[in-house]
Amino acid sequence: MDKMKGKAKEAVGKVTGDRRAESEGKTDQAKGDAKDAADQLRERAKGVGDSMKRDDR
Repeated sequence: MDKMKGKAKEAVGKVTGDRRAESEGKTDQAKGDAKDAADQLRERAKGVGDSMKRDDR
């Protein structure tokens, strides 16, 4: 969601010449990327934990 909002804000900023909106859009996109990376890391850690549980049986 942050990535989509950021792309839209960046595009509006470019069209209107509003550098602040453009910058905020880029920041929102970076937040979205960070959230995605954290989610992926969380899923990988869960997978590792699940595989360790299976090996202990």
